[in-house]
Amino acid sequence: MGLLKMDRTGRRIRWTPRTQWSVRQLAGRVRRAGQSAGVGVERRMSRRGGREWAADIGAFVFAGCFMVLSADAVWVDPGTSPTALLLDQLAGGLACAAVFLRRRMPVPLATVLLLAEPFSHFTTGPILVALFTVAVNRAPRVTALLSVLAFGPVPIFLASGPAADDPQTASALTYFALLAGAIGWGLYVRSRRQLVLSLRERAARAATEARREAREDIAREMHDVLAHRLSLLSVHAGALEFNPGASPDQVGRAAGVIRDSAHQALEDLREIIGVLRAPDAGDRPQPVLADVEQLTAESRQAGSRVTLAMDVAGGPDTAPPVAGRTAYRIVQEGLTNARKHGPGPDAPVSVTVRGGSGKGLTVEIRNPARRDAAQRDSTSTGTAIPGAGQGLIGLKERTLLAGGTLEHGWDGTDYRLYATLPWPR
Repeated sequence: MGLLKMDRTGRRIRWTPRTQWSVRQLAGRVRRAGQSAGVGVERRMSRRGGREWAADIGAFVFAGCFMVLSADAVWVDPGTSPTALLLDQLAGGLACAAVFLRRRMPVPLATVLLLAEPFSHFTTGPILVALFTVAVNRAPRVTALLSVLAFGPVPIFLASGPAADDPQTASALTYFALLAGAIGWGLYVRSRRQLVLSLRERAARAATEARREAREDIAREMHDVLAHRLSLLSVHAGALEFNPGASPDQVGRAAGVIRDSAHQALEDLREIIGVLRAPDAGDRPQPVLADVEQLTAESRQAGSRVTLAMDVAGGPDTAPPVAGRTAYRIVQEGLTNARKHGPGPDAPVSVTVRGGSGKGLTVEIRNPARRDAAQRDSTSTGTAIPGAGQGLIGLKERTLLAGGTLEHGWDGTDYRLYATLPWPR
């Protein structure tokens, strides 16, 4: 637009060597800051797809239309020759064509256009596009340096004492307002893009976390469901192996337990896989506190000496679903560990469940066990049931998620598993 080439008397403003040196220094700082703003961003901007080409063509059309539509508003020195005016218009056209370089080198483009503006009337449109591009795609520090270069002539313009009724004053104010609008709009678009990007990253992290939690839930469910059944199967298979002279009744009873445990394990596994394949079909039925009696009865039928003492106010059916399900899993893991680490299938196991509304729910499992059981499991290649200790880790996580606490360790010669679960009023 060439808004600062003329003072209010129509004479060109003479820049001193000191002013020119300051502008060159500022332009160099802007160029170096733009080069250090990020190679990855520059490479991403240099690649054009169909959408990028459409945006660049739109920017070119905007700059050209702005130059044409604002041509009548540009104040030209009456002494300017037609040749000089034609060259000025050609320079504006070249500036509009240079808009296509805004993705590859936005900072140098904006710097050159801003330095050329005092010598050309028709570069305002390309300058607006270049400043908008820098504000969107470069760091705020680079945008700030370019803003200093863009608004640097303001003190010079004010020092010249422009008259309020001078058309040049209104034109200059309009020019600087357009620069501020382009930079402000670019910063707004940049902030919106960063917000969308942060939301996408947050959604990706949430999806990853959800997948991880789903895998952990599946692992806990598989362990809770199958470890109990397979431990029964392993104990009785081992008993048949070490007692080849057992009576037919004992062999039949052990074989029945093995058959029932294997069948139930397959049924449980089929239910879990069915839920994984068709998650919309509904969740798998979950155990409740009342199912603990059936769980201990199955262990007694398999030959374990399990005693159950349940003292729940109002009956086990009144327990909250989360607390009841967690208590069932605790008892299930305790019975499984008793078979894994106990001295034998005849070792006594005591299960105690107490609680009520407002008092909470406590679960305790005690059984004699060998202190070297963990070492035996990790080194034995015989019939010992494998156990890596993951059951108690998953059980503790499950208990914490339910709002309770879990303790396990030695109490004399017995191994004690003790949990407390919330039961609100």
